[in-house]
Amino acid sequence: MEELPSIPDAEIDVDFDFIKKLTTVAVSILFVVFGYYTWQIISGDLSWNGPSNLVLEQEEDFKSLIQYDEVDNFSGSGVDVCIVDSGIDATHRDLEEMNLADWSDFIGSSTEPYDDNDHGTMMAGILVADGGLSGIAMDVNLYVAKALAANGSGDDATVAQAIDWCISKDVDIISLSLGGATSGASVIFGDDVESAVDSAYDQGIVVVAAAGNDGSNDDGDVASPGTVDTVICVGGVDANGNLWSGSSIGDNDGRIWPILLPRNSPNEKPEVVAPAESVPVIIPGDSWIMASGTSAATVFVTGAIAILFEAYPELMDGGTDMLDNLKQWIVDSSKTSDGQDGHDDHYGYGLLQINGLLEASQA
Repeated sequence: MEELPSIPDAEIDVDFDFIKKLTTVAVSILFVVFGYYTWQIISGDLSWNGPSNLVLEQEEDFKSLIQYDEVDNFSGSGVDVCIVDSGIDATHRDLEEMNLADWSDFIGSSTEPYDDNDHGTMMAGILVADGGLSGIAMDVNLYVAKALAANGSGDDATVAQAIDWCISKDVDIISLSLGGATSGASVIFGDDVESAVDSAYDQGIVVVAAAGNDGSNDDGDVASPGTVDTVICVGGVDANGNLWSGSSIGDNDGRIWPILLPRNSPNEKPEVVAPAESVPVIIPGDSWIMASGTSAATVFVTGAIAILFEAYPELMDGGTDMLDNLKQWIVDSSKTSDGQDGHDDHYGYGLLQINGLLEASQA
């Protein structure tokens, strides 16, 4: 029988050393990944078995900050809200009881709701979650238009089509957490979207939009379509009511180029601030995390207006006069920061106060 050739000892040593190094690297990677997710779970930033106590405490702190605990007998019942975003994971257990009135997919034309980015589900949960987390207007009739792709990107024409679809459904509020998308994608809108939100205003529909998240690297103004006069533009704060560092800054003095005329009250940007830093949210896969961005702040304001409309349903038929008054009610009811006099390019007219908004509408 022919003998197999022997392998030199040196080669055996080299292969063994390589295996040891590979094993060490693999174990190190697993240790880092395990440590990262363990820390997220311990810190309350991530949970699969239900929100941690830290997440629940944060949720209550934010609700108290905006006076939700003073009006928690309202839930947005009878109000139609349309969210334009990346979709929705309707299978999340916190969304089992939501009133999903209609859905339209402007990306993949699916007849069944889905969310391949997570962002839209996060935003919907702030509004209508009913389970581990509790939305601030959980009984609204929710319309969802998917206009952002899996990577969080969206183009002007597609988002405008989605807004037009919301208008065709005769909703009361359109919520656009787009200029402040937390996905990190670049979302830039122009004439089509700005024309669409103006059309919504003409139909008496409230449009709420994110100020954007470039406060720490300011590009000179809030994000479109929050720049449009008829839109309520929302900046962000932390759990103590202090300005979130990422919240975009409004340019209200005007400039020569690109041309921007000075803005006047009550349309200076942003109009109002709301919770934006480490906000408890749901994500697809029956999970809960905390996320930051003016996207989240936008939904808090959307929910506050839904509560206002539930309390005083006649306002929903108030047309453009009501929309103009709503801006002033926000000015009159928002809580200013220490030393603030009038509008602030960072803090708007102040921090959202839901009970104050209800009272201002009846003054």
